[in-house]
Amino acid sequence: MSDGGSRTVRAGRRRVEIRRPDKVLIPGGDAAREFTKGDLADYHRAVARHMLPQLRGRPLMLDRRPDGIDGPAFMQKNTPDNYPDWITRVEVGKEGGTVTHTVCDDTATLLYLVDQASITLHRWLSRADDVDRPDRLVFDLDPSGDDFEAVREAARWLGELLDELALPSALMTTGSRGLHVVVPLDGGQDFDTVREFAREVADTLADAHPDRLTTAARKKDRGDRLYLDVGRNAYAQTAVAPWTVRALPGAPVATPLTWEQLDDPELHARRWTVENAVEQAAMNPWAGLSRTGRSLAPARRRLAARRG
Repeated sequence: MSDGGSRTVRAGRRRVEIRRPDKVLIPGGDAAREFTKGDLADYHRAVARHMLPQLRGRPLMLDRRPDGIDGPAFMQKNTPDNYPDWITRVEVGKEGGTVTHTVCDDTATLLYLVDQASITLHRWLSRADDVDRPDRLVFDLDPSGDDFEAVREAARWLGELLDELALPSALMTTGSRGLHVVVPLDGGQDFDTVREFAREVADTLADAHPDRLTTAARKKDRGDRLYLDVGRNAYAQTAVAPWTVRALPGAPVATPLTWEQLDDPELHARRWTVENAVEQAAMNPWAGLSRTGRSLAPARRRLAARRG
């Protein structure tokens, strides 16, 4: 199939050129269909109204695959000088200097990033206007293999503990192997405080289920136990963005879901793809989540009392 030419897509007040829309970015095989740059543009345009609230105002790290997922990959933090001036940028501090991250505030930017072969978007857990204070906490449930029942089990235990701590939480498939459990915060605590709390929650669960769960950072120390990863809750770390496509065969999507869907026997980490994620998005599984951000102070006191 020819990968020449271009296609212009309307996005609000702007028109975005998708160059070489027939270029295959995710090849097919093993009964999976192939996906072109044009396919990914269509998907992002369809899901934009659900995806943008999860991206607006947040620094991004971009997983770019100019030659598709079988070619070279690079993680882009700094915004190139040739990006259009209408794309939002934010300059944040790093050791020894600064980085100017791209921020995706509108559909036009989202489509421009697709044109740049940015397949997976990774977002900061804080916002550009207060980068030192996260308004999201993420637990990454990472199984030792492809045992999704272990992931389902850990998610239930974690959800029950967060309920006990009076913290709202939400689920998302990663599009890879596990699930993320996301806790909305009010942005009142710094990263060190949030990460320390997340570690204490993970340790509490691992202590209660030592044969099933672990917080061991080294793979050789985990055995076949599920890893409760809280490492994303740190300054300049990122987590895969809701509704983003993963650079994997079949084009799986990191997809929000409801706690009730955890019991769906067909659920697995790659349950939704570019072909069917828009239907899930229409259900708005995270409705109202952004309005439920909490301070961690009461939850920290409850957890301390529980741990004795």
